[in-house]
Amino acid sequence: MFIVVMVFGADKVPDIAKGLGKGMRQLKDATEDIKQEITKSAEKQGIDTSFTKDIKDGVTKVKEDVQDITGVIKRK
Repeated sequence: MFIVVMVFGADKVPDIAKGLGKGMRQLKDATEDIKQEITKSAEKQGIDTSFTKDIKDGVTKVKEDVQDITGVIKRK
């Protein structure tokens, strides 16, 4: 956190955190849209859609990793 303050300045930290939050939300929305399209297409083709659980688990892992990184910024 100290390095972030030194590099960007204390007045920029809230803007950086806000930008990261917006980026995370856009990523979540985009992955949800993609997941829904894949599921719809697979169901139309009669393909087993149980693989979406693996995709969801991967996305959840990435989300947790990003939240671990941004959590430090949000807490300060």
